[in-house]
Amino acid sequence: MKITDIRTDEITVPLIKPFKTALRTANSIKSVLVIVETDSGEVGYGEAPPTGVITGDTIGSIKGAINEHIKKTLIGKEIENFEDLMIKLDTSVLNNNSAKAAVEIALFDLYGKLYKAPIYKLLGGFRTELTTDITISVNDPEEMAKDSIDAIKSGYKILKIKVGKDIKLDLKRMKAIREVVGDEVKLRLDANQGWNYKEAIQAINKMENDGFNIEFIEQPVKAKDFEGLKRVTDNVGVPIMADESVFSPVDAIEIIKNKAADLVNIKLMKTAGIRNALKICAIAEIYEVECMIGSMLETKLSVTAAAHLAGAKSIITKFDLDTPLLCSEDPINGGIHYEGPKITLNNNYGFGISGIKSISSI
Repeated sequence: MKITDIRTDEITVPLIKPFKTALRTANSIKSVLVIVETDSGEVGYGEAPPTGVITGDTIGSIKGAINEHIKKTLIGKEIENFEDLMIKLDTSVLNNNSAKAAVEIALFDLYGKLYKAPIYKLLGGFRTELTTDITISVNDPEEMAKDSIDAIKSGYKILKIKVGKDIKLDLKRMKAIREVVGDEVKLRLDANQGWNYKEAIQAINKMENDGFNIEFIEQPVKAKDFEGLKRVTDNVGVPIMADESVFSPVDAIEIIKNKAADLVNIKLMKTAGIRNALKICAIAEIYEVECMIGSMLETKLSVTAAAHLAGAKSIITKFDLDTPLLCSEDPINGGIHYEGPKITLNNNYGFGISGIKSISSI
């Protein structure tokens, strides 16, 4: 199975309501699509969203990296020589993790089709069902409480609460949400780098003292503030998860060895794809540090790839794969199946993506 062409396209999918964090507000998912064609007629699909505030990418930079560098490196290469493909992809251009992730997802898709197996089975085959949380965007406390009630009514029992803009207001948000959802619902907090370490310690200890019962708090400080992250981890009782602080396996080693966080969030757009994500899983397994699988604002295409990784690896125990549920429409044929918070993997080859619907927003 030889690569004959690599094409890119763009897609825009409107969200049901604006997605708001401490870093940005988005009204739609915008992604670069990757289509890898082969001489066998099989096609592999990949995706990368430009998340400039986290990865530094734009639509133009992703397409440029693929069309000007990655494409000419990979055309004519055999899918069966997969390790060589991975090395050539990694060295084809410096950085550009999202572009590499999109192409790598498409290559893994073809790898599964070549060997007639779903990727989660080829990587480990640990589970076929996942339970995702649902994100509650940053808004005023009353609106966030209402959104939380709506999520519970839709069957979600794990809420990921976006905070990090204003500590006093964050505390009001948490109080309003916990009061309306009761004690049985798990609450995860994501500060998206919104606090400094002193603010984080103060806010988290206050939440503990007020009995908000937080499962964990994600990325309370700036991505590169490893020392601040460790100070927070050392001085609060709530588990702390590193997200933007961990892009690479080297980052994972530094964070985990120094006990700067209790948990790690893996995202394929940060790691440049599945290959490096597997390395982070292996590091986490050695140190017995549990991981979460997450995503940027992505369609079901690349989220399916993330779900297959989670289906393969037991060290991934928490699942934050809700962005397709935030969309007003689903342009992806095939892939994972959602039933409320339950995600089911199927046994179709590769990632089971059969195509992309033609919708008005493409």
